[in-house]
Amino acid sequence: MYSKKVIEHFQNPRNVGEIEDANGVGTVGNPSCGDIMKMYIKVEDGVIADIKFQTFGCGAAIATSSITTELVKGKTVEEAEKLTRDAVAEALDGLPPIKMHCSNLAADALRAAIADYRSRLKVSQNDPA
Repeated sequence: MYSKKVIEHFQNPRNVGEIEDANGVGTVGNPSCGDIMKMYIKVEDGVIADIKFQTFGCGAAIATSSITTELVKGKTVEEAEKLTRDAVAEALDGLPPIKMHCSNLAADALRAAIADYRSRLKVSQNDPA
């Protein structure tokens, strides 16, 4: 049912945790399945220098969170923003159709963190202090 990559990322997830001084944080959830993801990004010079996640959910949710962090770490914010649910699933050698919503959540959590980063950046640029 699950690919070896999904199992590997579930059993040994990468970039788990919290970034205390994150400059972008995104939280998304799917009430129908109970999965909740929180993604933290640290952006330096327009590049995602660090990314971590905390996920409460099924194995597929944890695996998609893990692979998402690997796919975008070191990429520009613009490159990261283009990550699609299909790209996440493809990087894991596929997901069962019933679990595709998990890849949506990982991509959505990333986009929410980027949106938060951009709103904080806009505020700091408009702050005369």
